[in-house]
Amino acid sequence: MVRKVLVANRGEIALRIVRACRELGIGSVAIFSEADRESTHVRVADEAFCVGPGPVPRSYLNVPNIISAALVSGCDAIHPGYGFLAENARFAEICADHGLKFIGPRPEIITAMGDKATAKRVMAEAGVATTPGTDILASVELAREAADKIGYPVLLKATAGGGGKGMRVVERPEDLERAFLGATAEAEASFKDGRVYMEKLIRDPRHIEVQVLADEHGEVVHLGERDCSIQKPSHQKLIEEAGAPNLTERARTRLHEMAVLACRHVGYSNAGTLEFLSSGDDVFFMEMNTRIQVEHPVTEMVYGIDLVKEQIRIASGEHLGYTQADLEPRGHAIECRINAEDARNNFAPQAGKLGTVLFPGGPGIRIDTHIFSGASVPPYYDSMLAKVIAFANTRDQAIARMERALRETFVDGVATTTEMCLEILGTEGFRNGIYDIGFLPRLLAQRVG
Repeated sequence: MVRKVLVANRGEIALRIVRACRELGIGSVAIFSEADRESTHVRVADEAFCVGPGPVPRSYLNVPNIISAALVSGCDAIHPGYGFLAENARFAEICADHGLKFIGPRPEIITAMGDKATAKRVMAEAGVATTPGTDILASVELAREAADKIGYPVLLKATAGGGGKGMRVVERPEDLERAFLGATAEAEASFKDGRVYMEKLIRDPRHIEVQVLADEHGEVVHLGERDCSIQKPSHQKLIEEAGAPNLTERARTRLHEMAVLACRHVGYSNAGTLEFLSSGDDVFFMEMNTRIQVEHPVTEMVYGIDLVKEQIRIASGEHLGYTQADLEPRGHAIECRINAEDARNNFAPQAGKLGTVLFPGGPGIRIDTHIFSGASVPPYYDSMLAKVIAFANTRDQAIARMERALRETFVDGVATTTEMCLEILGTEGFRNGIYDIGFLPRLLAQRVG
């Protein structure tokens, strides 16, 4: 078993990893920027090292300082969490070069799956259904030829992207050049990789993802699906649930089978998530995230498995110790992201010093957060403050429990998405489980109208 883990992240996911380490009897080492000196994960970990000033490139992406902290503290593994260096193949290689176990898949797998265009090609080779599209487009002229062949509308996507960055919908040929230049510029600014590819735009799809676990001995299982279709206009997720409501059994079966097939095909190990677009019985592979997901708690609640502990066990060379037949979902779970954002002002990020902070409790409620009364919200990082997770026997009960929990949530000092989440939960479309990725943009447009 791994003996001591450096947590190469911040916020709630860093605290989540530290807690898993402690329950496993493993030492934990936190890193922090000068802006995060008072953060909860720093206080809770066994040791902590400052790796630089607030800006991300000088702290949480400061690889030399992170590796030095791991070596000085005697760690034998690094857990990257999500974001930052979690899907950086070069970082995984550097860890190995210094005798540190990277808690995630092998670097070559991260490379293959992290490049979305490459991942789609690999999945097609494995027999997994993919959205009609292209490889990397080197010029506007090639993009124009591809769009004419695929047929409008099309979607331009950054191959190294995520969170809606470097993504443009193109409805008409006359809009293509501007969209291509905008997507490549945004991708370059966000990921230092301006390459984009094209997909056929599927109207009103659902965003469904499948959680997988795979050990280093070839065993692969899925832990069901999550519906992540409640997304802001920027394509960033706001509410997720497990399992996906109103999914046809044919689609659900295909999703699970394709996820396991894909992992076996590439020799995947550790935790991962395969994301799909779904419409009726049709499902199309979109991308794979080679890390733990923000929304992993809903799967944990439904399957009763600690995914972060499983990551550490797998990285330690252990067998899963269970098969697909041993895994049965029970109940329903919903997660709402409480972000420091002004939902009435295009979800503008907020920063500042918090006043009173109160989170709910009671049966079936889980809170993953790093904030506390008086904490500071720095301007440098992702705006998520907390995740409120509600679990119950049925979906209706989970919704009612979540509504109660959100009404007990109080964060003073910055605007948050709490009220927006409550509004969504109260809509007929959400309650009926009949929604797609355009649901929230349409709701916002109605409010403006």
